[in-house]
Amino acid sequence: MTPSERSSRIDLVCLDMAGTTVKDDGAVEQAFLSALEAVGVGDADPLRADMLAYVQATMGTSKITVFRSLFGDEGLALEANTAFEKAYEVLVTSGRIVALPGAAEAIAELREAGKKVALLTGFSKSTRDALLDALGWRDLADLTLCPAETGRGRPYPDMVLTALLRLEVDDVAAVAVAGDTASDIECALRAGASVAVGVLTGADGRDRLLDAGATHVLASVSELPELVLAG
Repeated sequence: MTPSERSSRIDLVCLDMAGTTVKDDGAVEQAFLSALEAVGVGDADPLRADMLAYVQATMGTSKITVFRSLFGDEGLALEANTAFEKAYEVLVTSGRIVALPGAAEAIAELREAGKKVALLTGFSKSTRDALLDALGWRDLADLTLCPAETGRGRPYPDMVLTALLRLEVDDVAAVAVAGDTASDIECALRAGASVAVGVLTGADGRDRLLDAGATHVLASVSELPELVLAG
């Protein structure tokens, strides 16, 4: 089956938020730095550079999962995650975080064509909701999900599969997933989605997205309706 044949069967489109539909502009990394500071990992700490490199390498993964991997201590991971969420919410309410050009229009076009759309994020529910409110996106998609509502975050398939179940889609092959990280692509493939789209507006470049198994790579999510609605 060719890529165009796969995309013509799509009933559900799952979209990442930060870096895919939302302009991140380094906000996630800045919030991670604030979280490290909050748990005592300052500029002079010899582990700080390696921790930041790990954060950059795992963009798209559930934030609490990243902190658990970094610290190996549940209490410290939870403290860091709380600090991250607070720092990111400050950035959200400051107006620094905005929608990527054409993102809202792409979602509207997909829904008008009869496709169901779910927004997925590795943030907590409170941060996700603050972001939706800041953007005026509460009613933009059919569904929004975060790891706390589904079981596990990326790269596990739980959010995509939960979206499929809640929106009553009959076949995993009728799902398209789009995101800016290798973790998004891995999540899509683990869920059985037939279309796993990498976009070049966020963390990872074309080569890494393709190496992760992306079926398509687009300049931005604004190009997604043309792909999904082809044929």
